[in-house]
Amino acid sequence: MKYSKLTAAALCVFFATGVAFAQTQTVKSQNSKSERTVEDEYLSNVEDIIITELAASEDYDNKLVALQYLENAVSEGRSSPDMVAALDSLAGEGVKTQSRTNGRVMNNFPDVRAKACDILGAIPTEESKKTLLSIMSEDQEPMVVASAVRSLGNIGLNSEKDEVVATINFISHKFNAMNPTSSLALEVLCAYEKLAPNVTDKGEMIKSIAEIASNGSYVLPVRQKALGMLRSFQSVASGNGKNNRADAVEK
Repeated sequence: MKYSKLTAAALCVFFATGVAFAQTQTVKSQNSKSERTVEDEYLSNVEDIIITELAASEDYDNKLVALQYLENAVSEGRSSPDMVAALDSLAGEGVKTQSRTNGRVMNNFPDVRAKACDILGAIPTEESKKTLLSIMSEDQEPMVVASAVRSLGNIGLNSEKDEVVATINFISHKFNAMNPTSSLALEVLCAYEKLAPNVTDKGEMIKSIAEIASNGSYVLPVRQKALGMLRSFQSVASGNGKNNRADAVEK
């Protein structure tokens, strides 16, 4: 990958800053821990600035570099509000924010949006959830929607009103009717499995699973998984019914 001038300059600034700090820290004293904390904070701020600039750049390669930085930072537990804001921006690249030339959208990068959604799935916060719900509702690319669904399942947050599952139900029904995509249907099923324990009313979710199971446009393994989930729900319901009858007899 060829980096743009902005990328090269940003990397030089970041590494030069790190070297400068390393050279100044020649003696360790009782205050070394606090000094290290100040250094970490400064370097973290520099990293935030670099990521923000790369994410905001119009250059496609710069956005990929920003995603690499973001993925590393999140995997190491170093996510910050600026990083979440950068991910929010990248997840909506070409949909929420558009750059046009002669009426043509020049920043429609589905792979960038999908990767940003995947990274957000490793940040289990309400802010990440809201961003993913918004992207899932507005994006028309199955690969991006699939990433958002997968990340919502990984985050596992669902309100008492079943906001997350209700939105997934709607999206699944829309694609099931207009653009059935097996990879998206599979992610929907996997998300349902993870979210099911936190779902207040499973009725609509079960209907959504049944739609997938009965749609011949999906590949057989996906339909079989949906059927297996329906049998599992039926088995649980049957078991609960037996337990309730047994309790009634004992009383």
